[in-house]
Amino acid sequence: MHLIAIAWLYVALMAAVVEATSNQGSVLGALFTFVGYGVLPLSIVLYLLRSRIRRGAPRVAATDPAARLDAGAGPHSDTAASPGVPGRLDPDRGHHASGHAITPEREEP
Repeated sequence: MHLIAIAWLYVALMAAVVEATSNQGSVLGALFTFVGYGVLPLSIVLYLLRSRIRRGAPRVAATDPAARLDAGAGPHSDTAASPGVPGRLDPDRGHHASGHAITPEREEP
Protein backbone atom coordinates (compact mmCIF):
# COMPACT_ATOMS: atom_id res chain seq x y z
CA MET A 1 0.00 0.00 0.00
CA HIS A 2 2.84 2.37 0.80
CA LEU A 3 4.57 1.64 -2.50
CA ILE A 4 1.46 2.56 -4.46
CA ALA A 5 1.07 5.79 -2.48
CA ILE A 6 4.70 6.75 -3.11
CA ALA A 7 4.34 5.97 -6.82
CA TRP A 8 1.15 8.04 -7.06
CA LEU A 9 2.83 11.01 -5.37
CA TYR A 10 5.80 10.66 -7.74
CA VAL A 11 3.51 10.79 -10.78
CA ALA A 12 1.66 13.80 -9.36
CA LEU A 13 4.98 15.52 -8.63
CA MET A 14 6.20 14.92 -12.18
CA ALA A 15 2.93 16.36 -13.52
CA ALA A 16 3.46 19.42 -11.32
CA VAL A 17 7.04 19.80 -12.58
CA VAL A 18 5.81 19.69 -16.17
CA GLU A 19 3.17 22.29 -15.30
CA ALA A 20 5.74 24.59 -13.68
CA THR A 21 8.31 24.34 -16.48
CA SER A 22 5.96 24.65 -19.47
CA ASN A 23 5.65 27.94 -21.37
CA GLN A 24 1.99 28.37 -20.50
CA GLY A 25 2.18 26.99 -16.95
CA SER A 26 2.96 28.61 -13.62
CA VAL A 27 4.25 27.60 -10.22
CA LEU A 28 0.83 28.27 -8.70
CA GLY A 29 -0.73 25.94 -11.28
CA ALA A 30 1.88 23.33 -10.42
CA LEU A 31 1.00 23.63 -6.75
CA PHE A 32 -2.70 23.16 -7.51
CA THR A 33 -1.86 20.22 -9.77
CA PHE A 34 0.16 18.50 -7.05
CA VAL A 35 -2.45 19.09 -4.36
CA GLY A 36 -5.45 18.37 -6.62
CA TYR A 37 -4.11 15.26 -8.31
CA GLY A 38 -1.74 13.96 -5.65
CA VAL A 39 -2.19 14.90 -2.04
CA LEU A 40 -5.96 15.33 -1.80
CA PRO A 41 -7.07 12.09 -3.55
CA LEU A 42 -4.33 10.08 -1.88
CA SER A 43 -5.28 11.32 1.58
CA ILE A 44 -8.93 10.38 0.97
CA VAL A 45 -8.06 6.90 -0.30
CA LEU A 46 -5.63 6.20 2.55
CA TYR A 47 -8.17 7.42 5.11
CA LEU A 48 -10.82 5.09 3.71
CA LEU A 49 -8.45 2.12 3.61
CA ARG A 50 -7.25 2.72 7.15
CA SER A 51 -10.81 3.07 8.47
CA ARG A 52 -11.60 -0.36 7.06
CA ILE A 53 -8.53 -1.75 8.81
CA ARG A 54 -9.49 -0.01 12.06
CA ARG A 55 -13.01 -1.45 11.90
CA GLY A 56 -11.69 -4.98 11.39
CA ALA A 57 -9.10 -4.80 14.19
CA PRO A 58 -11.53 -5.33 17.13
CA ARG A 59 -13.04 -8.40 15.42
CA VAL A 60 -9.63 -9.96 14.90
CA ALA A 61 -8.55 -9.17 18.45
CA ALA A 62 -11.72 -10.74 19.85
CA THR A 63 -11.19 -14.03 18.03
CA ASP A 64 -7.39 -14.37 17.97
CA PRO A 65 -5.54 -14.69 21.30
CA ALA A 66 -2.21 -13.83 19.65
CA ALA A 67 -3.70 -10.57 18.34
CA ARG A 68 -4.84 -9.71 21.86
CA LEU A 69 -1.32 -10.33 23.09
CA ASP A 70 0.08 -8.06 20.37
CA ALA A 71 -2.53 -5.40 21.16
CA GLY A 72 -1.00 -4.70 24.53
CA ALA A 73 -1.87 -7.56 26.83
CA GLY A 74 1.35 -8.69 28.42
CA PRO A 75 2.46 -12.29 28.81
CA HIS A 76 1.29 -12.34 32.43
CA SER A 77 -2.25 -11.16 31.78
CA ASP A 78 -5.37 -13.34 31.84
CA THR A 79 -5.65 -13.22 28.07
CA ALA A 80 -2.39 -15.14 27.72
CA ALA A 81 -3.72 -18.15 29.60
CA SER A 82 -3.17 -21.55 28.07
CA PRO A 83 -6.14 -22.70 26.05
CA GLY A 84 -6.23 -26.15 27.66
CA VAL A 85 -5.72 -25.12 31.28
CA PRO A 86 -7.72 -22.16 32.57
CA GLY A 87 -5.76 -19.81 34.77
CA ARG A 88 -2.32 -21.19 33.79
CA LEU A 89 0.04 -18.98 31.85
CA ASP A 90 1.48 -20.19 28.59
CA PRO A 91 5.21 -19.43 28.64
CA ASP A 92 5.49 -19.38 24.86
CA ARG A 93 3.08 -16.47 24.58
CA GLY A 94 5.65 -14.28 26.28
CA HIS A 95 8.41 -15.69 24.06
CA HIS A 96 10.31 -16.93 27.10
CA ALA A 97 11.43 -20.44 27.83
CA SER A 98 9.42 -22.21 30.50
CA GLY A 99 11.08 -22.99 33.83
CA HIS A 100 11.50 -26.70 33.24
CA ALA A 101 13.05 -26.09 29.80
CA ILE A 102 16.03 -24.26 31.29
CA THR A 103 18.80 -26.52 32.46
CA PRO A 104 20.08 -25.67 35.92
CA GLU A 105 23.68 -24.62 36.33
CA ARG A 106 25.90 -27.45 37.31
CA GLU A 107 28.24 -26.77 40.17
CA GLU A 108 31.52 -28.58 40.20
CA PRO A 109 32.46 -30.14 43.56
